[in-house]
This record gives sequence, C-alpha cells and structure tokens, in this order.
Amino acid sequence: MDTLALSRLQFAVTAMFHFLFVPLTLGLGWLTAWFETRYALGDDAYLPIARFWGKLFLINFALGVVTGLTMEFQFGMNWAEYSRYVGDIFGAPLAIEALAAFFLESVFIGVWIFGWERLSKKAHAACMWVVAFATNMSALWILLANGWMQRPVGYILRNGRAEMVDFGALLTNPYGWLEFFHTVFGGWVIAGFFVLGVSAWHLLRKNQEDMFKKSFGAGAVFALASSLLVAGVGDMSGVNAAKNQPAKFAAMESVWETRTAAPMTLLTVPRLNGEGNAVEALRIPYLLSLLAFHDPQAEVKGLNDIAAQDRPPVLPVFLSFRAMVGLGMLFILLSGLAVLVWYKDWFARYPRLLQVLVFAIPLPYLAIQLGWLVTELGRQPWAVYGLLRTADAVSKTVTPGQVWLSLGGFVVFYSALGLVDFWLLAKYARKGMEG
Repeated sequence: MDTLALSRLQFAVTAMFHFLFVPLTLGLGWLTAWFETRYALGDDAYLPIARFWGKLFLINFALGVVTGLTMEFQFGMNWAEYSRYVGDIFGAPLAIEALAAFFLESVFIGVWIFGWERLSKKAHAACMWVVAFATNMSALWILLANGWMQRPVGYILRNGRAEMVDFGALLTNPYGWLEFFHTVFGGWVIAGFFVLGVSAWHLLRKNQEDMFKKSFGAGAVFALASSLLVAGVGDMSGVNAAKNQPAKFAAMESVWETRTAAPMTLLTVPRLNGEGNAVEALRIPYLLSLLAFHDPQAEVKGLNDIAAQDRPPVLPVFLSFRAMVGLGMLFILLSGLAVLVWYKDWFARYPRLLQVLVFAIPLPYLAIQLGWLVTELGRQPWAVYGLLRTADAVSKTVTPGQVWLSLGGFVVFYSALGLVDFWLLAKYARKGMEG
C-alpha cells in the first residue's frame, strides 16, 4: 500500500474509533440534564437517576476527548498538502470549536462534577444543560468544516491556495447544517437506545424497577423522536446530495443510466434472460426522481455520464446506504413499541421486547458509522469536492513505513481505550443506581 492508501486508512480508523464515543455524549447530556431538572423541580426520585446516567456520561465524555485529539494532528502529518491548500478556511471553524464550545463544555463539566454539594439544585442542573448545549455546538463547528469540504463556498483561489472571502457563507452553508442535524440526531438515537437497553436489562432482573421505568420512558420517547428526526433530515440530505454531488447520489442508488421519471429498483433477481442480463423484478415508477428532487419527472444523472475518474466506489456506498436506511426504519419500529410498552406499563407482558432492546444497543452505533461511510466514500475522489483531489492532498514527504508505524500505534492505543470505555460503561451500568 502506498502513502495515500495508508493515510486514508489511518484517518478512517481514527475517525471511526473517535465516533464510537462522540455520539453517545451528544444525546446523553440532554437526557441527564432532563433527569436532574426533574430532581431540581422537587421530584427527589430523580436524584439517583441523574447521578447514574451522569456517571456514564462522564466516562464516555472523558475517553471521547482523548480519541479526538490525535485526529487534528494528522492534517499536519499525513495531509500537509491539504492543510497548505485550504488551511485558512478549514482551520477557522476548528479553532472556534476548540476555543469556544470545547472550552465551555470542559469548564462546566468540571463545575458539574464538583458542584453537587456547593451549588443549588437548579444551578447545578443548569450546568448540565450548558454542557449538553456546548457538546452539540462542538459538533456544529466540526460539521460546518466538513460541510465546506462537501460543498466549498465563500472562497477564492489565490497564490495556489483557497482563501476565505466570506465567512458568513461557511456559517450558512446548507450542506454543513444538514450534516450537523443528521449527525446530532443520530447521536441522540444512540443515547436513546443506550438508555433503553440498560434500563431494559435492569427491568428484566427486577432491579430498582420504579427508577428504571422512569429512565426507560424517557429513553423511549427520546429515541422515537430522534429516529423520526433522522428520517426527516435524511430525506433532505438525499435531495442535497442529488443536487450538489450527483456522483454520490448515483452511487447510493447504483444508478448507471441517466433518465427522467426515474424508478427505484427495490429487488433484482439474479436470473438470466435471453441476453444474459439480470432481470429487475420490482421497481416503483417515479420514486427515485421523487426522492432525489421531490419531483416525479426530474432527471437523475447516472454514473455512465460521469467520468470514471470522478466516480466514488459504488458497491460500499450502495450497501452502506441500504443498511443505514434499513436500520433507521428498525429504530422507529423498536422505539415506537418501547413507548407503547412504557405508556401501558406492559413490561411484564413483553419481556422479549426488553431482551431485544438490550441487544439493540450496538445497532445505532453501526448505523451512524455506515452513514459516515456513505458521506466520506461518496465524496471520493475529492478531499474538497470539485476543488482538491484526495491524491493531491496527501503529504509528499511522508513514507509508507512512517504511516504504517503511526497506524499500528493508533490501532493499539485506540483499541485499549475502547476496551476501557466499554468495560467501565458495562461495569457501572450493571451496578445500578445508588440511593
């Protein structure tokens, strides 16, 4: 493998490891703030609930910070040409994230940890609301930066570099905002199913049933609302991709021929007709055009009309997109059933659903990783879409041996952190609530 392939692999490994921790933090902060607010407003039963989920939030937050630090170093190490070419633009939102949002959440998480006996109930609960808000704002600045890579705006090319001329265009870039909401809502789904699964585990064992029924209900409602929001934003993201990145959309749907009123193929039977071609068994007329542009007569561009060197890898993008959408539909079904069971107090009647929810905890993590595979692989071969190719963004002086060495170190380090995180989460999740 050459330096380019290894550098791409290393960034993928570190980004995917990092994103095992971040999404839970995005949603669990809001739920913890809600539980503590109920306590601050006079319901003492919510104190152990807030402490329990707050402890799990802290474990995940601490290890997520560590895994995020190494990612930015790679822009100078493995992607120096990228940093030279677009550093003036890409660096601005990352600097704001570090100096504003991350600083805010770090300060207030410290106040929350040490302020239980020093602050009033309402002031202490307010600290967690600030932490939850700042955590999501950190995601905003990072995703605005990534959105600029997907759809560069507000820049000029000068002296062989891209230079920012309109910071407001970056701030209002629709691609970045859609990525933000899609990612954040996905993180909320993870948090909802995490709370659901852990609560279900305890309810199956008759542990502190009154308290875990409360957290189960909150997790169920949060998961259902978030799953529906993900579906809504996902539809808008598909329209956005069809408009701004037709090659990505064509790969997502494996569209090869450009056509108007394009149907969606739901099932292809691997059977040969007289000409030796696969027979399409089930197609819904107009559906693909409708999904792509909200117009049943719209033209959908096929991959055959896109230069081969500008096409993303079709099979992994196509399969990842299908799996992600399928999981999203499953989340709506499971969280909807969980809301019904909680509302009717049917926990004893449907233990199988509780068992399924325990085993469903990893599924939203898988879905959000698949979503990022669609986003990033679908953008290839561009590091900045239409502006800078990935092959031109890699460092020129780094050798394959150096990347192999750092890649091996990252894998060992991140694997150890991942094991520690999952072990601590499992340990304290099984322990139950105190009080």
